[in-house]
Amino acid sequence: MTCMTSHSPSSKARIACAPIAMTVAVIIAGLLPIMWGSGTGSEVMRRIAAPMVGGMVTAPLLSMFVLPAVYLLMRRRKLAAAG
Repeated sequence: MTCMTSHSPSSKARIACAPIAMTVAVIIAGLLPIMWGSGTGSEVMRRIAAPMVGGMVTAPLLSMFVLPAVYLLMRRRKLAAAG
């Protein structure tokens, strides 16, 4: 129930960190053999897998750390202007 009662973006990021990290790890583990593969069609698959790995690394980092930080900065600025 702590997920429902907590209002802090950083606490929600901590709660969501483990499932997101496990999902990203499994996806990357599945994409790495495609990136390192050699065989028929491997050049095409490598071009597909490389951006997917990059996206799977950057998207969770942005959503768990950068966006909550930006939200806190915007909220602080709004509170400072109001009070």
